[in-house]
Amino acid sequence: MSEFPAKVSTQTSTPDASSGGGGFCPKPDITFLRSIPGILMIVEIVLGLLVWALIADTRYYYVSAYGWVMFVALFCWLLTIILFIFIFLQLQRRIPVVPWPLTVFIYHAVATALYITGFITCAASVQVGAPSSGEYNRRAAASFFAGLVMVAYGGSTFFSFGEWRGTRSNASAQA
Repeated sequence: MSEFPAKVSTQTSTPDASSGGGGFCPKPDITFLRSIPGILMIVEIVLGLLVWALIADTRYYYVSAYGWVMFVALFCWLLTIILFIFIFLQLQRRIPVVPWPLTVFIYHAVATALYITGFITCAASVQVGAPSSGEYNRRAAASFFAGLVMVAYGGSTFFSFGEWRGTRSNASAQA
């Protein structure tokens, strides 16, 4: 019994602020903004906005194919914004049950596949209308930006795959 006081520590511990254990205010991850995955997500958000804005400014409802392009552009744009906010504010640390690297990889892979179909659909439907009309120009620009967004999602898929496999190239894995 004489060893008992020496083995007991009465020192209390506080949750580490970097582990997300204390407070309700999320801490922004500035290093994510400077990383390649963060820059790619910003590019996806900006160019995705251009795609759906250009499509929305045309009479896309007369050409049924543009309905699909509009769905892909808006769906991916909104989910990318939500995922970006989640990663930037390090909210993924508050939900450790979710396998974040795998989730981010699957999202980017699905978004890439959707944007491939959206880009092909948009580019194939540009010829509807006179080449000198403003509507033709907006559809052609939407096709161009959809191609760029498709490439950005492909890059994000590449880096997400690397993060999922363990190379730690994405800030979302820090849980």
